[in-house]
Amino acid sequence: MASDVINDITDQNFADEVESGGLYMVDFWAEWCGPCRMIAPAVDELANEYQEKGLKVGKLNVDHNPATSARFGVRSIPAVLFFKDGELIDQVVGAGPKAMYENKVLEHL
Repeated sequence: MASDVINDITDQNFADEVESGGLYMVDFWAEWCGPCRMIAPAVDELANEYQEKGLKVGKLNVDHNPATSARFGVRSIPAVLFFKDGELIDQVVGAGPKAMYENKVLEHL
């Protein structure tokens, strides 16, 4: 992972990390996914830019964590899901520009 402010989310730690409260942006990705690699810099930048405003960011590898992926119906990646106080509140499926993800962050902060 490129940033030390991005958490590695797994099936085992999802509840402790994401359901602990606040706004959490989770990037569902895989190593073989080209579009996932395309949005990685934007996710990294948002994690750094909005950390002090309360945004937490994590990445979940769908190949290694199928239970969480299935729980939220993730069938296409990249998929960026937004959680507030542990509840799924929004999602973006597919690659897009940084501004698209940033608008979602600002909407929910």
